[in-house]
Amino acid sequence: MAVELNEASLLRKAIEGCRLPVRMGDTDEWPLAEIISKREHAARKEFYVHYIDYNKRLDEWVTSDRLNLGKLQPPMKKEPKSLSGAAKGSRPSTPDREIPVPLKKQMSQNRKRKLGMLDKADDDSSQEVAAPPQTGSLRPHGGDKCSDDVVTRIKNVHMIEMGQYRMKPWYFSPYPIELTTEPVIYLCEFCLKYVRSRKSLERHRSKCTLFHPPGNEIYRKESISFFEIDGRKNKAFAQNLCLLAKLFLDHKTLYYDTDPFLFYVMTSQDSRGFHIVGYFSKEKESTEDYNVACILVLPPFQRKGYGKLLIEFSYELSKFEGKAGHPEKPLSDLGLLSYRSYWTQTLLEILIGLKREEGSQAMVTINELCEMTSIRKEDVVSTLQHLNVIHYYKGQYVLHVSDELVEGHAKSTRKKKTRIDPKCLHWTPKDWTKRGKW
Repeated sequence: MAVELNEASLLRKAIEGCRLPVRMGDTDEWPLAEIISKREHAARKEFYVHYIDYNKRLDEWVTSDRLNLGKLQPPMKKEPKSLSGAAKGSRPSTPDREIPVPLKKQMSQNRKRKLGMLDKADDDSSQEVAAPPQTGSLRPHGGDKCSDDVVTRIKNVHMIEMGQYRMKPWYFSPYPIELTTEPVIYLCEFCLKYVRSRKSLERHRSKCTLFHPPGNEIYRKESISFFEIDGRKNKAFAQNLCLLAKLFLDHKTLYYDTDPFLFYVMTSQDSRGFHIVGYFSKEKESTEDYNVACILVLPPFQRKGYGKLLIEFSYELSKFEGKAGHPEKPLSDLGLLSYRSYWTQTLLEILIGLKREEGSQAMVTINELCEMTSIRKEDVVSTLQHLNVIHYYKGQYVLHVSDELVEGHAKSTRKKKTRIDPKCLHWTPKDWTKRGKW
């Protein structure tokens, strides 16, 4: 009895912000975790935990028997905000300005008008995105990290079904709250409309005329195609795509104004249509020369080389535009690995090719590498440093590719089967500075 009372007392102390060891999944590992939220479910207490040294995609609801309550740590005290933050070097990126009350009211009215299309809940006949009550002011692009608000830190969708695949989400996405209570959300694999039952999906498919993403097909080779979708002309599809992507992207925030973005959707074709494999988005006008805002390969297609294919395609577009591009930061852990791998392979291809043609005295500059690849100078230099290719010799920097790098590159080249063929790309860059083209 005393043991039970002691456990009940410890469970009451296990509140949001506490840290303690938690048994991870079906393993015998007990990593340190933080309690994000707690609830009563099926007459028992459950705790939503984040494993401190692990990616948020592993966050989960656990029962009390998986908690090591004997090592419970109280919540860490947060430092109070003070006006002297600027003196410590922690000033905001944009100065705070006092907004007059009438202007605040006008801004609120304008925002409501802008998002008015989002106020209706989803039903079988609607193609518009509904804004659920718990979304707050989430915004599917931009470099800011997701809000640490408790609601957005908890996965709200149990499972999605799209085509022949069922996928378990990794992160929060603001789907309508009435859908998030369902065990599965069903998505049309061509227009990405979401419904709550398979029967609703069947009714939708009997009316949906799409068998590929809307927009222009600008590339096709064998079974791989790319479609360019304008976020203004195909708003419903773009918004649905962003909601889907947010389930698997943590470092991007979500908002519904897709007008300033282009979406490049990669598909795999079969007898039933063009099935979405992944996509990347980019701003129509980017002052920083970003060629990617968000990039994603859906989980069923990961580890098959599609990530590099998307990256290669984004740089191929940059070559057509005649400028060096780079992805918007921060990159996810998987995104950084894919980009580093692509930069490494692309630069080694050029350096090894020059070495074979001109011997060990081949001459090439960093600027020439940038022009040939459309990779930004900073990314070229960081990749060469990562490979330990840059050396200082007799007063100047030289590039030396070791035999080990040549052998490693040869092995990776044999594994990679699919490449982007520039001859199959039929696309003309637009000058988006002219607003009439929006």
